[in-house]
Amino acid sequence: MKVTLSALDTCESSFTPLVVLELAQDVKEETKEWLKNRIVSKKEDGGAQLLFRPLLNKYEKETLENQNLYLVGASNITLLLGAEAIGLVKECNDNTMRAFTYGTRHNFKDFNDDNDDFLTMAECQFIIKHELENLRARDEKMIPGYPQAKLYPGKSLLRRLLTSGIVIQMFPLHDNEALKKLEDSWYTRFTLKYQPVDRIRGYFGETIALYFGFLEYFTVALIPMAVIGLPYYLFVWEDYDKYVIFASFNLIWSTVILEVWKRGCANMTYRWGTLVMKRQFEEPRPGFHGVLGINPVTGREEPLYPSYKRQLRIYLVSLPFVCLCLYFSLYVMMIYFDMESWAMSLHESSGSEWTSVLLYVPSIIYAIVIEIMNRLYRYAAEFLTSWENHRLESAYQNHLILKVLVFNFLNCFASLFYIAFVLRDMKLLRQSLATLLITSQILNQIMESVLPYWLQKKHHVQVKRKVQALKADIDATLYEQVVLEKEMGTYLGTFDDYLELFLQFGYVSLFSCVYPLAAAFAVLNNFTEVNSDALKMCRVLKRPFSEPSANIGVWQLAFETMSVISVVTNCALIGMSPQVNALFPESKLDLILIVVAVEQMKLMAQNLKEESREGNKEEEA
Repeated sequence: MKVTLSALDTCESSFTPLVVLELAQDVKEETKEWLKNRIVSKKEDGGAQLLFRPLLNKYEKETLENQNLYLVGASNITLLLGAEAIGLVKECNDNTMRAFTYGTRHNFKDFNDDNDDFLTMAECQFIIKHELENLRARDEKMIPGYPQAKLYPGKSLLRRLLTSGIVIQMFPLHDNEALKKLEDSWYTRFTLKYQPVDRIRGYFGETIALYFGFLEYFTVALIPMAVIGLPYYLFVWEDYDKYVIFASFNLIWSTVILEVWKRGCANMTYRWGTLVMKRQFEEPRPGFHGVLGINPVTGREEPLYPSYKRQLRIYLVSLPFVCLCLYFSLYVMMIYFDMESWAMSLHESSGSEWTSVLLYVPSIIYAIVIEIMNRLYRYAAEFLTSWENHRLESAYQNHLILKVLVFNFLNCFASLFYIAFVLRDMKLLRQSLATLLITSQILNQIMESVLPYWLQKKHHVQVKRKVQALKADIDATLYEQVVLEKEMGTYLGTFDDYLELFLQFGYVSLFSCVYPLAAAFAVLNNFTEVNSDALKMCRVLKRPFSEPSANIGVWQLAFETMSVISVVTNCALIGMSPQVNALFPESKLDLILIVVAVEQMKLMAQNLKEESREGNKEEEA
């Protein structure tokens, strides 16, 4: 009888596998036995008290490859105690949100001793990850069988196993039945409907659910811009200077949508329990290194690295490198303008149809070069940020995001600012914006979804052939699933997804007044983005571990900063428009003062909203 993922716990000496551990092929037997004992031992003996078994039994190992795959699960009581340990917040019978405790478990809504569905599968996998990461060295000086893999009291065993190459990877398994239900309500039927954000949260966790919630909200928020922009584009197509009304609408739109999102985000995360969830103590990053010492805050023995050395690396190496990259980006931009001048002069001299098509070639080439430079710089930024040796993952992410955002902003928008405020060529600005936006959207769809999906389908066919060729009487269903998923690409987080939306927000909020179709193209792209990202999460990449989140983090600040830049840009464009200049034919100083006053009033209104929100938070606290 074949055993499916959902039925494994009904079999003797079996359990519901939630997480897979892959060890290196040459791992010694004593290391495997030691790791197994630490995982299954009781908490008071320094273990994780989890369930653990190899994917293949002794007979199957002689027949099949992939012998170093292990399944990890947990009993229901272990999961409930783990939920208490991580401070998981659930809804009580009186509709309040409180941190779950095992002793008061019957006070929580939908809890029943006979019901295993109180915790979502994403929460169960997060608890197992937490337990494995909190397996710590006691009196061991090294990992058995590997004297070079040093240990000290309090060191996370899993992190040492990963950095030593003993554990290749750890990933949560998909539940095929639950995944099929999620797909049916999400993306398999192309209909205009809201996404099942709560179901996404239950399967993938809050961080990914918030991304898809923000993507959906941002797409809906773009629709008014698209509806207004379409007739505006059609009726004043040839008059490039009539953009004052649309720019004024941009001023309001770019601020309002972010304020509304904050409220919607808070409502969602309160319902999920992460808004009031206590923040867990953050452990050092796996890549963090230094001289072993006592942390004065935690009292634990761990690597210590002087802050001044990190600052020297940042200001003497990383900062000059980023400035050099920015200079190179500007140099490439000037080459693009030389190409534009060449194409324009060629068209003016010949006036043929093929030269009119040639006018768009420099912008298309420049858009492709921008995408290539962004991706190359991303690798360099990751290397530099890792080399800076940040202790915490949050600090690492903040420095990486800052590096990437600064370069991407200049690389993508510098040419548009130059055309708008130096060349003052609104026709060229419209052409460049349209080409950059559309080309970047096409390239992103190909690189992020089409190509990975094609590669994954090809690999899936190979795995199926291998499994069908097996003569052994084994449970090929689970074996096939694990082997297939272990070869899938790893989801690296929402960084690239938010970055794409950030740049899209910039294209629309900064200069869409001269190209009103920008919002319409963004809406069309996002409709396909929702489905392609959903497909990528469900079928192309490994299932990521759930991560509790109360908001979209530093990206909220990034979008708000772009909103401020949008206010300044649109005010400047309004001040440059012929319609406004006609009102002040004699005194340009009056015009400048009025534009600056409007800009400052808009920024002041944003600041007042921010202060009011902070005041409300303090009162609630």
